[in-house]
Amino acid sequence: MSHGHAKHIAISGGSRGLGQALVEALLNEGYRVSTFARKPSPFTDRLAQRDDFLFCVGDAADAASLQAFVKAAQDRFGSPYGLINCAGIAVDGVLATMPPERIEQCVGVNLTGALHLTRLFLRRMLLNRDGGVILNISSIIGIRGYSGLAAYAATKGGMDAMTRALARELGGRNIRVHSVAPGYLETEMTHGLDEAQKQQIVRRTPLGRLGTPADVAGPVLFLLSPAAAFMTGQTIVVDGGITC
Repeated sequence: MSHGHAKHIAISGGSRGLGQALVEALLNEGYRVSTFARKPSPFTDRLAQRDDFLFCVGDAADAASLQAFVKAAQDRFGSPYGLINCAGIAVDGVLATMPPERIEQCVGVNLTGALHLTRLFLRRMLLNRDGGVILNISSIIGIRGYSGLAAYAATKGGMDAMTRALARELGGRNIRVHSVAPGYLETEMTHGLDEAQKQQIVRRTPLGRLGTPADVAGPVLFLLSPAAAFMTGQTIVVDGGITC
Protein backbone atom coordinates (compact mmCIF):
# COMPACT_ATOMS: atom_id res chain seq x y z
CA MET A 1 0.00 0.00 0.00
CA SER A 2 1.45 3.37 -0.95
CA HIS A 3 -0.19 6.39 -2.54
CA GLY A 4 -3.39 4.62 -3.66
CA HIS A 5 -5.32 5.90 -0.61
CA ALA A 6 -8.21 3.67 -1.67
CA LYS A 7 -8.98 5.89 -4.67
CA HIS A 8 -11.30 4.27 -7.19
CA ILE A 9 -9.83 3.39 -10.60
CA ALA A 10 -12.14 2.03 -13.31
CA ILE A 11 -10.56 0.01 -16.11
CA SER A 12 -12.16 -1.56 -19.16
CA GLY A 13 -11.08 -5.04 -20.25
CA GLY A 14 -9.49 -6.09 -16.96
CA SER A 15 -10.09 -9.83 -17.15
CA ARG A 16 -6.90 -11.03 -18.87
CA GLY A 17 -3.69 -10.01 -20.62
CA LEU A 18 -2.57 -6.43 -20.09
CA GLY A 19 -5.82 -5.46 -18.37
CA GLN A 20 -5.32 -8.22 -15.80
CA ALA A 21 -1.75 -7.08 -15.09
CA LEU A 22 -2.95 -3.50 -14.59
CA VAL A 23 -5.72 -4.61 -12.21
CA GLU A 24 -3.19 -6.58 -10.15
CA ALA A 25 -0.78 -3.63 -10.02
CA LEU A 26 -3.55 -1.21 -9.01
CA LEU A 27 -4.80 -3.48 -6.22
CA ASN A 28 -1.23 -3.95 -4.95
CA GLU A 29 -0.85 -0.17 -4.89
CA GLY A 30 -3.92 0.20 -2.68
CA TYR A 31 -6.46 1.40 -5.21
CA ARG A 32 -10.04 0.12 -5.36
CA VAL A 33 -10.67 -1.25 -8.85
CA SER A 34 -13.78 -1.75 -10.97
CA THR A 35 -13.60 -3.47 -14.34
CA PHE A 36 -15.65 -5.25 -16.96
CA ALA A 37 -15.10 -7.67 -19.82
CA ARG A 38 -17.35 -9.70 -22.08
CA LYS A 39 -16.98 -12.71 -19.83
CA PRO A 40 -15.38 -13.54 -16.48
CA SER A 41 -12.00 -15.26 -16.36
CA PRO A 42 -10.24 -17.45 -13.77
CA PHE A 43 -8.51 -14.22 -12.68
CA THR A 44 -11.72 -12.25 -12.05
CA ASP A 45 -13.32 -15.30 -10.40
CA ARG A 46 -10.36 -15.51 -8.02
CA LEU A 47 -10.79 -11.88 -6.94
CA ALA A 48 -14.59 -11.98 -6.74
CA GLN A 49 -14.76 -11.96 -2.93
CA ARG A 50 -12.41 -8.99 -2.40
CA ASP A 51 -14.04 -5.84 -1.09
CA ASP A 52 -11.69 -3.61 -3.13
CA PHE A 53 -12.57 -5.19 -6.50
CA LEU A 54 -15.68 -5.21 -8.70
CA PHE A 55 -16.11 -7.20 -11.91
CA CYS A 56 -19.10 -6.81 -14.24
CA VAL A 57 -19.91 -8.57 -17.47
CA GLY A 58 -20.10 -5.90 -20.15
CA ASP A 59 -19.38 -5.07 -23.78
CA ALA A 60 -17.40 -1.98 -24.77
CA ALA A 61 -19.28 -1.83 -28.07
CA ASP A 62 -22.69 -1.64 -26.34
CA ALA A 63 -23.65 1.73 -24.86
CA ALA A 64 -26.36 0.35 -22.53
CA SER A 65 -23.88 -2.20 -21.19
CA LEU A 66 -21.38 0.60 -20.44
CA GLN A 67 -24.04 2.60 -18.60
CA ALA A 68 -24.83 -0.40 -16.41
CA PHE A 69 -21.12 -0.84 -15.58
CA VAL A 70 -20.65 2.84 -14.72
CA LYS A 71 -23.66 2.76 -12.40
CA ALA A 72 -22.50 -0.43 -10.68
CA ALA A 73 -18.96 0.95 -10.23
CA GLN A 74 -20.26 4.25 -8.86
CA ASP A 75 -22.65 2.51 -6.47
CA ARG A 76 -19.88 0.30 -5.14
CA PHE A 77 -16.90 2.66 -4.90
CA GLY A 78 -18.16 6.19 -5.60
CA SER A 79 -16.84 8.51 -8.30
CA PRO A 80 -13.62 7.26 -9.84
CA TYR A 81 -10.37 9.17 -9.51
CA GLY A 82 -9.04 7.41 -12.60
CA LEU A 83 -10.26 5.72 -15.75
CA ILE A 84 -8.11 3.42 -17.89
CA ASN A 85 -9.45 2.62 -21.37
CA CYS A 86 -7.82 -0.76 -21.90
CA ALA A 87 -10.48 -2.89 -23.63
CA GLY A 88 -9.43 -3.57 -27.20
CA ILE A 89 -9.59 -6.09 -29.98
CA ALA A 90 -6.87 -6.68 -32.54
CA VAL A 91 -8.02 -6.99 -36.13
CA ASP A 92 -5.48 -7.77 -38.82
CA GLY A 93 -5.67 -8.38 -42.53
CA VAL A 94 -5.32 -6.21 -45.62
CA LEU A 95 -8.02 -3.57 -45.78
CA ALA A 96 -9.13 -4.41 -49.33
CA THR A 97 -10.44 -7.82 -48.27
CA MET A 98 -11.48 -7.07 -44.67
CA PRO A 99 -15.19 -7.76 -43.99
CA PRO A 100 -16.99 -4.48 -43.19
CA GLU A 101 -18.32 -5.88 -39.91
CA ARG A 102 -14.75 -6.50 -38.69
CA ILE A 103 -13.97 -2.82 -39.26
CA GLU A 104 -17.15 -1.81 -37.41
CA GLN A 105 -16.31 -4.14 -34.52
CA CYS A 106 -12.75 -2.85 -34.19
CA VAL A 107 -13.80 0.82 -34.21
CA GLY A 108 -16.81 0.10 -32.01
CA VAL A 109 -14.80 -1.51 -29.21
CA ASN A 110 -11.47 0.29 -29.40
CA LEU A 111 -12.51 3.86 -30.16
CA THR A 112 -16.27 4.47 -29.90
CA GLY A 113 -16.42 2.36 -26.74
CA ALA A 114 -13.58 4.36 -25.17
CA LEU A 115 -15.31 7.65 -26.03
CA HIS A 116 -18.65 6.49 -24.58
CA LEU A 117 -17.09 5.13 -21.39
CA THR A 118 -15.01 8.27 -20.91
CA ARG A 119 -18.07 10.47 -21.40
CA LEU A 120 -20.06 8.53 -18.81
CA PHE A 121 -17.32 8.54 -16.19
CA LEU A 122 -16.39 12.18 -16.85
CA ARG A 123 -19.86 13.29 -15.79
CA ARG A 124 -18.96 11.87 -12.37
CA MET A 125 -15.26 12.76 -12.31
CA LEU A 126 -16.02 16.44 -12.95
CA LEU A 127 -17.69 16.53 -9.53
CA ASN A 128 -14.46 15.45 -7.81
CA ARG A 129 -12.62 18.24 -5.99
CA ASP A 130 -9.27 16.48 -6.35
CA GLY A 131 -9.38 16.11 -10.14
CA GLY A 132 -8.47 12.82 -11.74
CA VAL A 133 -6.60 10.96 -14.45
CA ILE A 134 -7.73 9.34 -17.72
CA LEU A 135 -5.33 6.90 -19.39
CA ASN A 136 -5.89 5.52 -22.89
CA ILE A 137 -4.01 2.32 -23.68
CA SER A 138 -3.12 2.91 -27.31
CA SER A 139 -0.26 1.28 -29.23
CA ILE A 140 2.89 1.94 -31.22
CA ILE A 141 0.75 0.64 -34.12
CA GLY A 142 -1.05 4.00 -34.06
CA ILE A 143 2.25 5.91 -34.28
CA ARG A 144 4.12 3.90 -36.92
CA GLY A 145 2.73 2.35 -40.07
CA TYR A 146 2.26 -1.44 -40.01
CA SER A 147 0.97 -3.37 -43.01
CA GLY A 148 -2.29 -5.24 -42.41
CA LEU A 149 -3.30 -3.13 -39.41
CA ALA A 150 -5.01 -0.09 -40.96
CA ALA A 151 -8.27 -0.43 -39.02
CA TYR A 152 -6.52 -1.18 -35.72
CA ALA A 153 -4.02 1.66 -36.28
CA ALA A 154 -6.89 4.06 -36.99
CA THR A 155 -8.50 3.26 -33.63
CA LYS A 156 -5.26 3.64 -31.69
CA GLY A 157 -4.26 6.85 -33.48
CA GLY A 158 -7.77 8.08 -32.68
CA MET A 159 -7.21 7.38 -28.99
CA ASP A 160 -3.99 9.42 -29.04
CA ALA A 161 -5.81 12.33 -30.69
CA MET A 162 -8.63 12.04 -28.14
CA THR A 163 -5.96 12.23 -25.41
CA ARG A 164 -4.61 15.54 -26.68
CA ALA A 165 -8.04 17.13 -27.12
CA LEU A 166 -9.29 15.99 -23.70
CA ALA A 167 -6.10 17.18 -22.00
CA ARG A 168 -6.97 20.72 -23.17
CA GLU A 169 -10.66 20.32 -22.41
CA LEU A 170 -10.14 19.05 -18.86
CA GLY A 171 -6.91 20.72 -17.71
CA GLY A 172 -8.78 23.53 -15.99
CA ARG A 173 -10.64 20.93 -13.92
CA ASN A 174 -7.38 19.27 -12.84
CA ILE A 175 -8.09 16.11 -14.82
CA ARG A 176 -4.94 14.88 -16.55
CA VAL A 177 -5.14 12.75 -19.71
CA HIS A 178 -2.48 10.53 -21.26
CA SER A 179 -2.02 7.71 -23.73
CA VAL A 180 0.23 4.79 -22.90
CA ALA A 181 1.42 3.16 -26.12
CA PRO A 182 2.90 -0.32 -25.57
CA GLY A 183 5.09 -2.05 -28.11
CA TYR A 184 5.04 -5.77 -28.69
CA LEU A 185 4.05 -7.54 -25.48
CA GLU A 186 4.11 -11.22 -24.58
CA THR A 187 0.27 -11.21 -24.71
CA GLU A 188 -2.57 -11.00 -27.20
CA MET A 189 -0.66 -8.79 -29.61
CA THR A 190 2.01 -11.37 -30.41
CA HIS A 191 0.04 -14.61 -30.13
CA GLY A 192 -0.37 -14.74 -33.92
CA LEU A 193 3.36 -14.40 -34.57
CA ASP A 194 5.66 -17.36 -35.14
CA GLU A 195 9.04 -17.69 -33.45
CA ALA A 196 10.97 -16.21 -36.40
CA GLN A 197 8.75 -13.10 -36.42
CA LYS A 198 9.18 -12.69 -32.65
CA GLN A 199 12.94 -12.98 -32.98
CA GLN A 200 12.92 -10.32 -35.70
CA ILE A 201 11.07 -7.94 -33.34
CA VAL A 202 13.55 -8.73 -30.55
CA ARG A 203 16.47 -7.97 -32.88
CA ARG A 204 14.97 -4.59 -33.80
CA THR A 205 14.33 -3.70 -30.14
CA PRO A 206 17.23 -1.86 -28.42
CA LEU A 207 16.41 -3.47 -25.07
CA GLY A 208 16.56 -6.89 -26.75
CA ARG A 209 13.30 -8.51 -25.66
CA LEU A 210 9.52 -8.39 -26.00
CA GLY A 211 7.67 -6.39 -23.40
CA THR A 212 5.59 -7.84 -20.59
CA PRO A 213 2.36 -6.47 -19.13
CA ALA A 214 4.33 -5.61 -15.96
CA ASP A 215 6.51 -3.29 -18.05
CA VAL A 216 3.41 -1.23 -18.83
CA ALA A 217 2.08 -1.26 -15.26
CA GLY A 218 4.99 0.83 -13.93
CA PRO A 219 4.38 3.84 -16.19
CA VAL A 220 0.61 3.55 -15.60
CA LEU A 221 1.08 3.72 -11.81
CA PHE A 222 3.44 6.68 -12.23
CA LEU A 223 0.96 8.61 -14.40
CA LEU A 224 -1.83 8.03 -11.87
CA SER A 225 0.37 9.24 -9.02
CA PRO A 226 1.08 12.74 -7.67
CA ALA A 227 4.61 12.37 -9.08
CA ALA A 228 3.10 13.09 -12.53
CA ALA A 229 1.01 16.07 -11.36
CA PHE A 230 2.38 18.48 -14.00
CA MET A 231 2.07 16.10 -16.95
CA THR A 232 -0.89 15.92 -19.30
CA GLY A 233 -1.66 15.31 -22.96
CA GLN A 234 1.27 12.98 -23.56
CA THR A 235 1.64 9.68 -25.41
CA ILE A 236 4.05 7.64 -23.32
CA VAL A 237 5.66 4.94 -25.48
CA VAL A 238 6.63 1.72 -23.66
CA ASP A 239 8.26 -0.34 -26.39
CA GLY A 240 11.86 -1.20 -25.47
CA GLY A 241 12.99 1.44 -27.96
CA ILE A 242 11.69 -0.19 -31.15
CA THR A 243 10.24 3.10 -32.47
CA CYS A 244 13.19 5.28 -31.49
